[in-house]
Amino acid sequence: MTGLRIAVFDYPGHAFAVQLSRRLAQRGHMTRHVSFADFQAPKGDLDSAAGDGRFDSVQLRLEEPFQKYRFLKRRSQEIQVGRLAADAIAEHRPDIVLAGNAPIDAHRQVANYCLASGTPMVYWLQDVNSIAIERILGQRMGFLGRLIGRLYRAIERRMLCSSAICVAITEDFVPLLLSWGVARDRIAVIENWAPIDDIPCLEQPTAWGRAHDLVTAKTLLYAGTLSLKHDPEQLLLLARRLAARGDARLVVVSEGVGADYLRQQGGDLNSLVILPFQPFGAFAEVLASADVLVAVLEPDAGVFSVPSKILSYFCAGRPVLASISASNLAARLIARNAAGLVVEPGDTAGFIAAAERLLDAPDDAKAMGRNARAHAEATFAIEAVAMRFESVFQAALSGTGLPAGNLPAGNLPAGNMAGGRLAGSGIEA
Repeated sequence: MTGLRIAVFDYPGHAFAVQLSRRLAQRGHMTRHVSFADFQAPKGDLDSAAGDGRFDSVQLRLEEPFQKYRFLKRRSQEIQVGRLAADAIAEHRPDIVLAGNAPIDAHRQVANYCLASGTPMVYWLQDVNSIAIERILGQRMGFLGRLIGRLYRAIERRMLCSSAICVAITEDFVPLLLSWGVARDRIAVIENWAPIDDIPCLEQPTAWGRAHDLVTAKTLLYAGTLSLKHDPEQLLLLARRLAARGDARLVVVSEGVGADYLRQQGGDLNSLVILPFQPFGAFAEVLASADVLVAVLEPDAGVFSVPSKILSYFCAGRPVLASISASNLAARLIARNAAGLVVEPGDTAGFIAAAERLLDAPDDAKAMGRNARAHAEATFAIEAVAMRFESVFQAALSGTGLPAGNLPAGNLPAGNMAGGRLAGSGIEA
């Protein structure tokens, strides 16, 4: 398709979203990637390097520290970030905007710009944020919190309904979108992926593992955001069990409230190592330093959150130990590909037993890791993903919606690309 001016608003600056922006630029589109530099999360390669051609990156910053855990202050700062993002997008003069993975107050500013300028916005639905807000504030503030949550639900619903196309990362979101009034021909499902070319399957020991003295014992590793919804208590109990075993340790690569909790409660455990976020260039070695990769999520969080870290884990070719609701897409991917073990959130005994099973049966664990890598190699090809987003952009710009019976859904194996055409899309490369 003809080269477009595309703006991507990716609040956290995640690696897979940056990879998409770069590939769209390589395919001839003028692509601006806008992210929030001060948000505490693992980030991709956001530097605009020579040779990227049509790609440029804008990393937004505030003049004061981001107050993640002060609700009112955080809200005002998220509005400010959204306005800065809208200004950066307006400067780019895009034909189309892809926006997602942002707090509602920030996303709203970008949506307002799109409505005012007549620029089609594709809503990249990574999480249903208003459900999380209603649950969390309801627990903290009772009726008032639930009322605030309902207000945010109305705002999120309005943004989704006013978008040209909604790209959901899982079919699980489709019934909710339909119930909120989004037409079926404006819903595409494109599952998330991970930048497999940047996360090769490496052998142990890695230079990073040696530098952090992680070669003398078996290693379970958690890497990524660790908030309250990720249930750090499960990790603490696992570390205590590993201390009793004496032959393994838990490494947590994260920052923020969850890492602080583990540091306070488990600082005396020699089986618990807590490290800050690492540079993206070291990420493959970080993951390869593990014998088992760990993910945890609270039961209620399964309704609105699909932990994308598991997709990066798949690239690393290591078995996944997950405490996630079986109904969550990530849990289904692990089970479907025999890529690890999944236990229900809150089942601490089962979680620890599964960890020990993976440690005590290394041949089985390695087979699961190979299965994980095989799935990544079959479905994470960025060229196919970029072409599928192009088909969505074309539908958004035409204003006619996605063609009936030809809606992008799921991720296609790399083998489904042939002759420069995305199989089933009708769009030429």
